[in-house]
Amino acid sequence: MAVTIVWFRRDLRLDDNPALASAAARGAVVPLYVHAPEEEAPWEPGGASRWWLHGSLGSLSGALAKAGVALVVRRGPSAKALREVAQATGATHVAWNRVREPALVARDTTIKKELAAAGLEVESFNGTLLHEPTHVATKEGRPYQVFTPFWRALLSRDEPDLPRGAPRKLTAVANAAALDSAPVDSLGLLPKIDWAGTMRTTWSPGEAAARKRLDRFLDRGLAGYGTERDRPDHDGTSALSPHLHFGEISPRRIWHAVRDAVGGKPAAKITGSPEVYLRELGWREFASHLLHHFPHTPDAPLRQQYAAFPWVDDPVGLEAWQRGRTGFPIVDAGMRQLWATGWMHNRVRMIVASFLVKDLRISWLEGARWFHDTLLDADLAANTLGWQWAAGCGADAAPYFRIFNPTSQGEKFDPDGAYVRKWVPELGRLDADVIHEPAAAKPLERNGLVLGRDYPEPIVDHAEARKLALAALAKVSANASSTRSA
Repeated sequence: MAVTIVWFRRDLRLDDNPALASAAARGAVVPLYVHAPEEEAPWEPGGASRWWLHGSLGSLSGALAKAGVALVVRRGPSAKALREVAQATGATHVAWNRVREPALVARDTTIKKELAAAGLEVESFNGTLLHEPTHVATKEGRPYQVFTPFWRALLSRDEPDLPRGAPRKLTAVANAAALDSAPVDSLGLLPKIDWAGTMRTTWSPGEAAARKRLDRFLDRGLAGYGTERDRPDHDGTSALSPHLHFGEISPRRIWHAVRDAVGGKPAAKITGSPEVYLRELGWREFASHLLHHFPHTPDAPLRQQYAAFPWVDDPVGLEAWQRGRTGFPIVDAGMRQLWATGWMHNRVRMIVASFLVKDLRISWLEGARWFHDTLLDADLAANTLGWQWAAGCGADAAPYFRIFNPTSQGEKFDPDGAYVRKWVPELGRLDADVIHEPAAAKPLERNGLVLGRDYPEPIVDHAEARKLALAALAKVSANASSTRSA
């Protein structure tokens, strides 16, 4: 009987798992997870991601046990662990679902050659995207760098494959009980100082929780998503991004669930809020498309002229931003939500990113690194796309003159101040018309608030910061034009 090692990575689920389905159809299955964060350098999983991974591995282990097999957990290096488990089980095949981060693509390519040379059949699958990054291209065969034509091209393709259900029964190898496996608790994924209390009350990692969250969103959130998604004071998003990042649910499952919710229409004919939500899955695809074709972008701008941008070295401003102490309520609310829950509303992500790179003129790389460490959904492709968009140095970037006013953004998207009151409770007594600009609450003492003592004064003058940012960006653009002309 054929024995297949299924190497779990960012696909911690049984449902719609192509590598697992292929292995199950062939014979016995040895599920393996290898903990080797150093192989993801320089973008190793951050603290929030490690917390989620601990819970997700526990969930996966339980699901596999119900199906009749035990998850084997080993420490890296990955190649060594795979060879050892193959030898111990008499494996004939190794299967995995592809991860498209540059460091892991290089690692997997090397491992595939080594395993093949050792006589193992190796197969890899697309289990994390709707389509392969190379399957959507311009007429000239080039990668897209603007989202809208990419989205049109994606919609012009056949619908993504239908998701396949989880196998109910898996066959274990005869000596499965004798395999060495490290307890998940021994991987050191949980913080030594317990800062994850709010995360535990907010999130439930695992495949079952992902399906529950999807069902809840389809029932309560999909119809109003087009407008509600911009309101951080409302529960108007699916919040599926951490589950997607760890592969606890497949994008195909979500895509077809949305289609089913509107009567099975082709995606290209769906309109309104469901279309807006599918576009968000399209942005996720676009991010992976860009990372595949431009693997240098996690560490350098796609638009090379922006490498010369005169970023400011401001550790005091950076720490104020990280801790939610900038004196701009919507920015501080977002950064505190991130610190407490490992997640931030997408509209607020854009606001806080604009503030860092435009108001403080601190490099987008500093923001990307902080998000990577503190976000539960710290997806390298999406994080890179988002930060380069905010900085104006990437694909489909915001024009360099687009600088969000944090006060007016707060007034527009948190009009009653509920989001700020939740995450910046010291401002809770302020009326809605002044909560996004506390200095306007005159006299402050009447509201029980003293700026500089109870809440920081603004660390920059937004109007002046905007002028300085525009001047710096205009200079970079002028230098780039001069270089091209020369």
